[in-house]
Amino acid sequence: MSNEHPRSRSARQAMIADYVLKHGTATQADLVELTGVSHMTVHRDVDELARRGLLRKFRGGVSALPTSVFESNAEYRLNANTEEKSSMAAHLAKHLEPGMSLLLDDSTSALALVNLLAEVTPLTVATNYLRAIDALKKLDDVRLIGIGGDYSPTHDSFLGMACLEAIERLTVDMAVVSTSAMTTELTYHQEPEIVMVKRAMLASARQKVLLMDSSKAPKTALHRLAPVRDFDLVVFGPNSPMEVVAEVRGHTKAERAAWSNA
Repeated sequence: MSNEHPRSRSARQAMIADYVLKHGTATQADLVELTGVSHMTVHRDVDELARRGLLRKFRGGVSALPTSVFESNAEYRLNANTEEKSSMAAHLAKHLEPGMSLLLDDSTSALALVNLLAEVTPLTVATNYLRAIDALKKLDDVRLIGIGGDYSPTHDSFLGMACLEAIERLTVDMAVVSTSAMTTELTYHQEPEIVMVKRAMLASARQKVLLMDSSKAPKTALHRLAPVRDFDLVVFGPNSPMEVVAEVRGHTKAERAAWSNA
């Protein structure tokens, strides 16, 4: 197998879903060539992606669902729209004050904020995202609360009942979340277990902030997360269409970040 082929199941499924979403359809032979694995392995991967509602199987291949938005594995997401995420994080950091308590979800948009928190300490930060925990534990003057549960290798985070119960015991100043997709009225996510965790975080926060880069709006996904009006602030990426930002402002406070110099 070539070194360019993904070795882990989650990374391989991310590659398959991304390819199909970009091209619309793909044959079994296309995906075998793409991934460098056997027909049987591709068959199992496609079955899993179809079960999750990300792709649709047809005789001889697969197609992208019209409303499908792929929430890919953590390593893949870390390299997507990084400049926009950094710009949104820099914008949101201006809204933070020392002494605040924050809940961060397992999005890479929220992770971009972690790199800026050293300038706002002291802070209390709770998160279920393992990569964020690893970064936060190195910061002085941050009280870190790691939210545990069932570990998901796909998301590099903790989910499940234990995670939900831990979040429900918290009350914080601000929850910072992102999600797979939004229209000007509703937010969405493709995976129900992620929806449950994000809803719990929003319910535990006095102020609810949504970070959305330009790749996510206006789009829909399988599960509704929350109405846009439920958020106190929506921070859009610099490439987001101004007409979308303007429509969201009809429901809640919305700001479009400027490009960061970082």
